[in-house]
Amino acid sequence: MSAKFRNVTIAGLPGAGSSTLGINLAKELGWEYFSGGDFMRAFAIEKGLFDKNNHLHHPATVYSDDFDREVDYCMRDRLRQDSRLVIDSWLSGFLAQGIDGVLKVLMSCADDAVRVDRIVNRDGVSVEAAKTHIFDREKQNLTKWTRMYKKEWREWVGDKKIDFYNPSLYDLVVDTYSHDRQATLNLVLERLRR
Repeated sequence: MSAKFRNVTIAGLPGAGSSTLGINLAKELGWEYFSGGDFMRAFAIEKGLFDKNNHLHHPATVYSDDFDREVDYCMRDRLRQDSRLVIDSWLSGFLAQGIDGVLKVLMSCADDAVRVDRIVNRDGVSVEAAKTHIFDREKQNLTKWTRMYKKEWREWVGDKKIDFYNPSLYDLVVDTYSHDRQATLNLVLERLRR
């Protein structure tokens, strides 16, 4: 691996393949994998904020701003201090802004129907439930985070409009509509080796 990168962040909306890539990449590299979504889900279940029998993830609106910020800043601190870490989180690329040694990967999928299909198959829910889950949750989360992180956005990114998935924030953007799991993994490994 290149000495340039000591950590990787993987950001992407539901069904784009970020968790699949994160797990496979960490395994391939022998690095630690951390899923922000899994961490938050476990916390929500433990605190009685979410039903553990529901396979779908919940929106970030179930947490206080302070808790969300605490978890996010913990990830940012880990990116600064640790090495050999793969962080998979909706905001991980944003949280890595201005931190040296982090390869920031954005996962996308050019076809929303494919994202919906992936959630249907992963979570065993109907197409309508998957659509509602994906698009309502995206809207709620992004509205909350846009409000919460205005100050940080100006400090870390600048004056451009807040868009956590603006490709210019990332070192590599992979469209999983046109790349399968192995091709996606290979693209990231190749970028790490440069």
